[in-house]
Amino acid sequence: MPNTSDKIFVIGHLNPDTDAIASAMGYAWLLQDKDGEKIVAARAGQLNPQTIWVLKRRQLDPPTLLPDASPRFESICHRLNTTTPERPLREAWAIANRTGGTAPVVTDDGKPFGLVTVLSLFKFLSEAVGPHPRREEIRLAELLDRPCSEACDTEVPRFPIKSRIKDALPRILREERSEFWVIDDHGNYAGVFRQREALKPPRLKLIMVDHNETGQALGALDEADLLEILDHHRLGNPTTRLPIRFTVDVVGSTSTLVSERINEAGLSAPPPLAGLLLAGLLSDTLILTSPTTTERDHEAAARLARWAFVRGSMLEGETIETYGRQILEAGAGLSSRSPEEIVSADFKLYETDGIEFGISQAEVTNFAQLDEHLDALRGALTDLKDARGLRFAMLMVTDVVRRTSRLIITDELPELEVLPYPRLADHTLEAVDVVSRKKQLLPVVFGALEG
Repeated sequence: MPNTSDKIFVIGHLNPDTDAIASAMGYAWLLQDKDGEKIVAARAGQLNPQTIWVLKRRQLDPPTLLPDASPRFESICHRLNTTTPERPLREAWAIANRTGGTAPVVTDDGKPFGLVTVLSLFKFLSEAVGPHPRREEIRLAELLDRPCSEACDTEVPRFPIKSRIKDALPRILREERSEFWVIDDHGNYAGVFRQREALKPPRLKLIMVDHNETGQALGALDEADLLEILDHHRLGNPTTRLPIRFTVDVVGSTSTLVSERINEAGLSAPPPLAGLLLAGLLSDTLILTSPTTTERDHEAAARLARWAFVRGSMLEGETIETYGRQILEAGAGLSSRSPEEIVSADFKLYETDGIEFGISQAEVTNFAQLDEHLDALRGALTDLKDARGLRFAMLMVTDVVRRTSRLIITDELPELEVLPYPRLADHTLEAVDVVSRKKQLLPVVFGALEG
């Protein structure tokens, strides 16, 4: 996890799809170019196979992974100058004079040895001078020639740089000292922080794209400052401390909205980024055939294709249709991933009328794949439902060639008996011409649950 204190992170939803990754990277690029601030694209979970394929084809690095929005020790870590245990105390004295009274003493192999602080210096002087009048005449220069190891506090607690501050607060508050170590993944010196900094660490600054519901956002969202939302889904947004810029628009993908913002700014995205945004758009709209597709999506696709399919680029010679088919094929199939990965990769949580549930979506090129893996998928979906404490969970398996879906549901709730999809012999529901979770399936499920 990178240093977060001076950055703004643009991040999509949990279990990110290609549109969430593309819109985060595209919007971060635009804001960086326009405003010159430190804008960083981020992700709230692992990449799915389709997105991995698209990024590799574009030769783009994935966004930074943010496990949650809770401040880490890296945000309050100060890498102060150091000295070694055998060096004279005068070196630590010089460092402490520049750092406000703290000098880290580190071994030759980079491990923390002890901190020279105001308290440790007073203890050292008390022991060196003592209460006897004659010993008070010891010259300061003689004391400063003593090794640093004699004046160190060697019992200072150590905290991993990537760990959450709030988890360590009880221990920090129990300590009588004010300065603490921060160590890296190998236990080496990374820096020092002060107790008062841990009590009020800097909050992450976030821009949410492709989602606005707290249940779909990264964890500990309430510990961050939310600056903006750019999305194309139903409303379910979190409360904010201050007014924010909020855009939820009726288009097929958030990549469409980002491409419009880039166009309005008089800019054009570099070909690799344009290809990524086009992939997000084509994935979310099933190559512009989903019922969520609007005329603006068609215009955005043409614009992004013009930027991406330029001569000499990696997509030279492609068309929207050929590129789109490659994208859908890269994300389709059930054999290359475990059942647990399939049901959780694009899993979204919802709540209505006191009922919490989740819907996942997977894509195939034919339903023969579903027949082969049905029992394993049903078991994995039930385990996921139980782990999340949900009333039920649903897996929407979409045939991207025939533009239809089959539904696996973990529990036979009476409320769901009114769903307008016939039950097949294998107990799945056949949802003919249903390909959009957002626009076609979810409103029907909400209607059934709400009566």
